[in-house]
Amino acid sequence: MTSPDGDTVGFADLSLAPELVAALASLGYEEPTPIQREAIPALLEGRDLLGQAATGTGKTAAFALPLLQRLGRGANGAPPRALVLVPTRELATQVAEAVHRYGRDLGVRTLAIYGGQPIVRQLKALERGVDVVIATPGRALDHIRRRTLKPEGLQTIVLDEADEMLDMGFAEDIEAILSDTPTDRQTVLFSATMPPRINKIVGTHLNNPVRIQLGGERHAPGEAPKVRQKAYVVQRAHKPAALGRVLDVESPGATIVFCRTRAEVDQLTETLNARGQRAEALHGGMSQEQRTRAIGRLKNGTIELLVATDVAARGLDVDVLTHVVNYDVPAAPEAYVHRIGRVGRAGREGTAITLAQPREHRMLKAIERTTRQPIAIEKLPTVADLHARRLEATTEALAAILSEGGEALDQFRVVVETLGDEHDPMEIALAAVAMAHRAAGGGAAVEEHEEIPDLSAPRPRPERFDDRRPGKGRPERGERGGFSERPERPGKRGGHRDAGGAPTTKLFIGAGRERGIRPQDLVGAIANEAGLSGRQIGSIEISDRFSLVEVPEAAADHVVAALSKRTIKGRKTTVRREGARTRRW
Repeated sequence: MTSPDGDTVGFADLSLAPELVAALASLGYEEPTPIQREAIPALLEGRDLLGQAATGTGKTAAFALPLLQRLGRGANGAPPRALVLVPTRELATQVAEAVHRYGRDLGVRTLAIYGGQPIVRQLKALERGVDVVIATPGRALDHIRRRTLKPEGLQTIVLDEADEMLDMGFAEDIEAILSDTPTDRQTVLFSATMPPRINKIVGTHLNNPVRIQLGGERHAPGEAPKVRQKAYVVQRAHKPAALGRVLDVESPGATIVFCRTRAEVDQLTETLNARGQRAEALHGGMSQEQRTRAIGRLKNGTIELLVATDVAARGLDVDVLTHVVNYDVPAAPEAYVHRIGRVGRAGREGTAITLAQPREHRMLKAIERTTRQPIAIEKLPTVADLHARRLEATTEALAAILSEGGEALDQFRVVVETLGDEHDPMEIALAAVAMAHRAAGGGAAVEEHEEIPDLSAPRPRPERFDDRRPGKGRPERGERGGFSERPERPGKRGGHRDAGGAPTTKLFIGAGRERGIRPQDLVGAIANEAGLSGRQIGSIEISDRFSLVEVPEAAADHVVAALSKRTIKGRKTTVRREGARTRRW
């Protein structure tokens, strides 16, 4: 990063404490990112701040470093003086680890608190004293109401991934927390997108904030974007084969494949492993220990693919990530922005791949308008492309062995000399290449792979001339080209469609206002337990004794099954399709 006069700007030039600069140097950080360069000086002055920047641009350090410096050396840790609100437990853990690493030499103590963790452990840690609390909104509000987290002592509040928290139904919780804290606090809000609800929070709770807007851009004018975005158009029935074909040709490093539901995650993970890929699932139905283990295995290279739902992967920070795959087109452009933000971090290049059905062309166009970047529609690799890529991989492997030379090859010289008495040297070489190719998994014959229909471009409409209208033609019934294909009609149940055109249905939940049920309680339960995003959950009607929630028709049974093992407000509750037989959760 350089200043206007051409000089390189380092962290020391941002007036950070020597302890923080040393901690950053030990972690390998040399220069601040654009969001850090703009945010840190303003936050050190105590200003409120509104920052819009994509995931992976260094937002955590942008707010954590000034926060630690303002807390000062040897903070006594009682009571907490800073609160960072995040949407998920995974992000809470990651932010807490980052703040701890940055502030280790200052003696600042941090604590992550979230649902699913024993509250007794959190109570004991708060009683011992901490300086910075990183929490999900629901658990933070719970501690505030217990008076184990005293809001009047908070000097700084950070809302990280604010748009995600609103999508998950935390708007009322955030409002309650901000309303309970001192009006002279420092408030910092970061978000990848800026929907109207964010502007409402800014207008109500931020005091003349500094505004930083980097949007989704990660590159200087005239440079190529760090994230290559492309899409393949394929019928749903061919998606598993298409994904395998793309992964074989791309040969990615660490990759996250996003699916809509837990059931789809589990099924696709099994399919990929059956094909020889090293894949592991990540969704809300797994314990925190299982999820942490899966993320660790991706980071250390034990597995190549993490197949995940949006909810489980929110806030996930994996530096080694090279690819993100949208197995389904996200329901909203903002979700796409969050997904692809996980690659191309810190100046590295990354690739975002989307598998789109023909009817989802409009959704891709909406995403392009939001990101202001084109998504290239590419032709799906053919069987011949796959075969050529496998031969190329074999060639690269053999070239690497030949470059070693010396003793690595001399031990096999006797084999070649023995065979050379009876065979031509070229034939021996061809046999060796064939053996290496098969050993690497590339020996399957081209004929064994099924060709996947190419839908990358609209097909011309077939004409049928009508004798009654000479010269007039019309397409055959049922024949549509490329992206103009229409979705199927919804079944008898449901009948409505969500924003993406998918049919929806309503679920009956036997709890309402008398139990203190709020919309965010239902959205949070469904999002965390069933793996749906907030945007996939439709209208919510809450009566005195029951509630009705609209969900995608395809995910309804999965939602009922997922919720059947859980409680809401600490009690078992009836959950079923509207008009179906009773089931309790």
